[in-house]
Amino acid sequence: IDTKGKGNASKRKDTRIARLTEEMNSLRNEMQAIIEAQETTYEELQAANEEIVSSNEEFQTLNEELETSKEEIEASNEELIATNQELRTRNEMLVESANYSDAIMQTIHEPMIILTYDLTVKSANNSFYKTFNVKQESTEGKSLFELGNMQWDIPELHELLENILSNSTSFNNFKVAHTFPKIGEKVMLLNASKIEQKSLGEQLILLAIEDITKLTLKQDLEKDVLYENISKGKIKNELLERVVQDAVLKRTEEIIQSKKILENKNSELEVANKDLLSFTYVSSHDLQEPLRKIQIFTSLIIKEEQSNLSPNGIGYFKKMQETARRMQTLLEDLLAYSRTKNIEHSFELTNINIIVDKVKKDFDELIKQNDAKIEYGELGTANVIPFQFSIIITNLIGNAFRFADTKRPPVIKLSSSIVNGSQLPNEKLSPKKNYYKFSVKDNGIGFDNIYREKIFEVFQRLHSRTDYEGTGIGLAICKRIAENHNGMITASGNLNKGAQFDVYIPLDGPAAMLTADI
Repeated sequence: IDTKGKGNASKRKDTRIARLTEEMNSLRNEMQAIIEAQETTYEELQAANEEIVSSNEEFQTLNEELETSKEEIEASNEELIATNQELRTRNEMLVESANYSDAIMQTIHEPMIILTYDLTVKSANNSFYKTFNVKQESTEGKSLFELGNMQWDIPELHELLENILSNSTSFNNFKVAHTFPKIGEKVMLLNASKIEQKSLGEQLILLAIEDITKLTLKQDLEKDVLYENISKGKIKNELLERVVQDAVLKRTEEIIQSKKILENKNSELEVANKDLLSFTYVSSHDLQEPLRKIQIFTSLIIKEEQSNLSPNGIGYFKKMQETARRMQTLLEDLLAYSRTKNIEHSFELTNINIIVDKVKKDFDELIKQNDAKIEYGELGTANVIPFQFSIIITNLIGNAFRFADTKRPPVIKLSSSIVNGSQLPNEKLSPKKNYYKFSVKDNGIGFDNIYREKIFEVFQRLHSRTDYEGTGIGLAICKRIAENHNGMITASGNLNKGAQFDVYIPLDGPAAMLTADI
């Protein structure tokens, strides 16, 4: 019995050991699977970390671009604030000048009125309303000869006032005797002078009226009193001339002051232009040279120290090299954008086929690699700046390659025609002119037409930099060059089907024409 019991215990022990061994093997396999999963997760995290580092570099570059744009906007805002302040100051000066003249006119005891070029009453002083018993609302804005039932419609006065406007003369002591319904008979001496407001483009007449009715009551004293008042009239006319001269002198001083301000502004603009030229020089030399050296040294490190670098290290150096290349391209595009406004405009009657043939040679390698086609026939001649127009063609063809659809080989079609501005629904083009139209059409990925204006703005992109290369400046350069030609560029797109860009250059008589029907 004891021997049998020991045998059973031994069997149970072996069975338990076998089960534990099996469980251990299962546990070991699970642990191995967990370790492999952790290693896979670690590799994925490491790859994600590299992408985050790359994205962070791009964000830093974008942040620098945004900082530059912010500084430019702030500078423009400061200029607008200064200009606005200057306009406000000028407006205050004009208001003060107008108030000054009005105060002088209202202070004078003799009736006075100011007439416009068509002899309409612009304003009158209080003495005029009081003397002739009329109201302001029934006087201002009315023709002088319609006042008070045509009471001032005197042929001699009409002729004298017209003569002032046409010959810039004046008249003194023109005697008028008239019976007014409300105030009775009045005998008056009229004095008038022309006032020119060149800044407002307005011609006015100042008419002063002296009431000499009381001098006619006694016939025996009429001559003596009349001569005396004529002398007074001359003195008053001299006073009027002095007032006008003072106003002219003050206005002249204001114009001189404004001229000095404009001269200072011009000097500031010249300094700013010199600073801009200096920055352009620095950008084209001092800034690009370090970038070129970074690319050279990075290439040497990758080539000569490859055995001493880890795969991650080599990847980081390649990213550094690519970042330097993108920065150099960005600087070159920015320089090209700034120079399109500053370079001398030398227009030539040019065969556009010659420009296209030269540009096409630059794309020979891309054409072979992508099995692409650039199709065009006779493109005619146009009055253009040859170098700038070649930049437009280069950018538009380059865009067609950059945004090509990977599902089909690129096909780029170039064409031209002559169109009249009246056929084009765009207010920037004159309906009285004919235009040379140059078109570039592709079968790439296209775009939504709601972005047809946005794509011509600086740094505007419809796709991420990682998906499609580019700085976002090329089309802005095309737009500026088209404006240099007194023309414009438009875009239209169709998603997944392609895009078309049309450049319009004015035809100035026989200086630009098509050599064949297109």
